Amino acid sequence: MSDTDTLPPQTDQSIKDSLVEAALLHVVFDGWSQDTLNAAAEDIGVAPSTARALFPRGGVDLALAFHRSRDAILAKELAQHDVSGMRYSERVAHAVFRRLEIVADAREEVRRASSLFALPQYLGDGAKAVWETSDTIWNGLGDTSTDHNWYTKRATLSAVYSSCVLYWLGDDSEGFDATRAFVGRRIDDVMRIEKVKAKVRENPLGAALMKGPNRILDRIQRPGDTARSRLPGWIRNDT
Repeated sequence: MSDTDTLPPQTDQSIKDSLVEAALLHVVFDGWSQDTLNAAAEDIGVAPSTARALFPRGGVDLALAFHRSRDAILAKELAQHDVSGMRYSERVAHAVFRRLEIVADAREEVRRASSLFALPQYLGDGAKAVWETSDTIWNGLGDTSTDHNWYTKRATLSAVYSSCVLYWLGDDSEGFDATRAFVGRRIDDVMRIEKVKAKVRENPLGAALMKGPNRILDRIQRPGDTARSRLPGWIRNDT
């Protein structure tokens, strides 16, 4: 028996990962396209039919796989590093900037992906990818919210992260120092809004005005793992 006979077969995920990494050499020239997928498959000796099966929509699925692979790196880092010594806003800013650092050597690839996801037919895919990054950050920072706050946190951070990516793509400062400062300012803006909301809740008149809306919001639940909650959230019916 040869050495190769003892090796386990490649899984679909490992082939996908290999295709994504091989594709990075071609994205600069051909964008996130079917041509790039074909070239990557040829580079690593994967049959074109296998590549098409793993990435049915070609370039857009390839770009999404690249994005998620970098989210996975961030998730692993956040799980391994202790950020308890930072203020809460500093933790969020650290995670956002670290996500950008992870793709610092692939800025043109990110630029090409941003252009692709700006196309009308792929806007939904781009929004979902940014949402997933925000979810990765909040989960990595230990978010335990299960109500409407689960959504508002991710929606707010998605907007912040999107603006930071656009700023970073045009940043030529050393070590992306300008982007780091920009991220800090955006997070500080969000924290100021949260402080205003907290003051409204503490004010008797504000609390009274929000009593009705809060009664509705409190029934919104985060997505779960059951068949009933595969949609983006559900309304608790306990009346």
